[in-house]
Amino acid sequence: MTEAMFYRKLEEKKVDCFLCAQRCRIKPGKRGKCGVRENREGTLMSLVYGKLIAQHVDPIEKKPLFHFHPGTRSYSIATAGCNFRCLFCQNADISQSPREYKTIHGQEISAREVVEAAVQSGCATISYTYTEPTIFMEYALDVARLAHEAGLRNVFVSNGYMTEESLEAASAHLDAANVDLKAFNDAFYSRQCGAHLEPVLKTLEGMKKRGIWLEVTTLLIPGLNDDPKELRELARFLVALSPDIPWHVSRFHPTYQLTDRPPTPVDTLRKAREIGLEAGLRYVYTGNVPGDDGESTFCHRCGELLIQRFGFSMQKRGLEEGGCAKCGTPLAGVAIQ
Repeated sequence: MTEAMFYRKLEEKKVDCFLCAQRCRIKPGKRGKCGVRENREGTLMSLVYGKLIAQHVDPIEKKPLFHFHPGTRSYSIATAGCNFRCLFCQNADISQSPREYKTIHGQEISAREVVEAAVQSGCATISYTYTEPTIFMEYALDVARLAHEAGLRNVFVSNGYMTEESLEAASAHLDAANVDLKAFNDAFYSRQCGAHLEPVLKTLEGMKKRGIWLEVTTLLIPGLNDDPKELRELARFLVALSPDIPWHVSRFHPTYQLTDRPPTPVDTLRKAREIGLEAGLRYVYTGNVPGDDGESTFCHRCGELLIQRFGFSMQKRGLEEGGCAKCGTPLAGVAIQ
């Protein structure tokens, strides 16, 4: 175990954790909502430092990041735990186990070993993903520092429930992020995730302000967050941040504790994509529908096909020197060649 960052000691050996927007006040012997930060006699400890539950080499498109080093591989790591309790979690076996079963599994691996493995695997980036990276921030920061020294870039796949303090600390080493904007109404966040919308919006604004490359994903769940009016409001919020932010609208499949909803109709995804484009976003993608035209990247000015995708595979078509070969319009992103 390692002493946690981002907390204050209070009276009677209580602690105030400000790592994430849950802002847990934790009594001695108790854990925060994430299930992986425990008050030991007035000292907050991280129970997952260096304890990896998952490590894989993935295409960067799986994060999904379509405009950040496209076509490269990313060394992806996670520890157990999450500060959300999403009823539709696709990785509930590892994200919710500390909270539900009070068990923390994982293999002890040093930060340096992670970076060495990433370099040996030929990866361009390290992704902190699968579960919420904020909850293993101390470890993520140590890995990220070494990753930069080794010439690698760092990626968060996050629910965006960070505090200003933790975002500021991460931003020094964070190059890109895909943030789940799960809905654009607070009731959804409260009922489905055990959280609130506003802190996520502030994180998105904070990341953009700090120059972190940002992409956003919304999993569309029938009857819960797929109302066209709400999607228009969400898209307008993103446009106000930047019309160059790629928005991934992904297909839901029943899982975990949300099994009474059908899979998202593909037509719903396509309509959401149209809503995003009509609102002024330049790049809107359909997810979890391999082979759909909405997976591919088109020039926002002339409509030329630039990058064709099928699932996580991609092939450059009309892309030339980082822009459209037909009209010369630059393609927004990082390391676009």
